[in-house]
Amino acid sequence: MAARPRPLSPHLQVYRPQITSVLSISHRATGIALMAGTLILTCWLASAAAGPTAHETLQVYLGSFLGRLFLFGWTFCLFYHLANGIRHLLWDAGWGFELPQVDMTGWIVVAAAVALTIASWIAAYAVWS
Repeated sequence: MAARPRPLSPHLQVYRPQITSVLSISHRATGIALMAGTLILTCWLASAAAGPTAHETLQVYLGSFLGRLFLFGWTFCLFYHLANGIRHLLWDAGWGFELPQVDMTGWIVVAAAVALTIASWIAAYAVWS
């Protein structure tokens, strides 16, 4: 008797994305982005230690449109990861496992990340201006 091929396990092409799956994937992606941003932050600190010429060169890149866009995205990743980490702490405490609470806290995480990012950039520009 010939062995029948086993069916493949359903994957992303079968399931419709839900807020929990999207937030889980986003949490991992923002963790990776935070690592990349931390390397740039380390380069910025090293350039400050290397002298004014090296620091000014890096400041030109980070002050450009693309540099500020990256910093804005890094700030969003930081606040998203923070808010989602607090959500996970609530889960560890045993709160928020009901489906309505899961959806509500998921949207709160996204809204908090957006609001905190915008607020921090407004505060930064108020100080820099």
